[in-house]
Amino acid sequence: MDPQSAYDRIAPHFSKTREYAWPEVESFLADHTTETSVDPSADPSIDRALDLGCGNGRHTELLAERAAAVVGVDVSRGLLDEATRRAAERGFADVAEFVQGDAAALPVADDAVDLAVYVATIHHLSPRAARVRSLNELARVLRPGGVALVSAWSTAHDRFDRTEGFDTEVDWTLPGGETVPRYYHIYAPDEFAADVAASELVAVDLTVSSGNCYGVVRADDA
Repeated sequence: MDPQSAYDRIAPHFSKTREYAWPEVESFLADHTTETSVDPSADPSIDRALDLGCGNGRHTELLAERAAAVVGVDVSRGLLDEATRRAAERGFADVAEFVQGDAAALPVADDAVDLAVYVATIHHLSPRAARVRSLNELARVLRPGGVALVSAWSTAHDRFDRTEGFDTEVDWTLPGGETVPRYYHIYAPDEFAADVAASELVAVDLTVSSGNCYGVVRADDA
């Protein structure tokens, strides 16, 4: 099943299990922004932020505390509905806009964002060319000096007994027992670094944490 169909099918149940932001995202934002939930204009360096693969908006919410405006992009209309609902319930709808789009062909203008998170999404794209293209799209929309955090599931996770990257399907089980298969490319850390290097992004820092590859990246100014 393609990612859009899979996540449209599981969106309400999936959203209930994704209440809290990842600690790695919180740390990244703490390192690169000032929280401005009372007055977003207090940090003029973050005019617009992007949550690529925004899901139910849990990280969009964090970005909304730090930027004057945030765009959340996801391929799943069902997840965007969940994100829109979250924004309304939690009071950040006035600074957040949610748009349906493909990570490898972003509906975002060039040099439009100062800050971005691209979390747990690139591993759903196939083939490799689409994954690298999505990294190039991220580079395209980052303004000079902008920075982003990219993550992908890794062979370093305890559930995998592999050292090379590979394609697989991971089922999501809905209440009642229905299973919905989701495509994943599980990255070896060296492979993740190679894809970043093959793109128009520059790696600032590459790490592995909690079974995921993480990259703090910026656009290549050359």
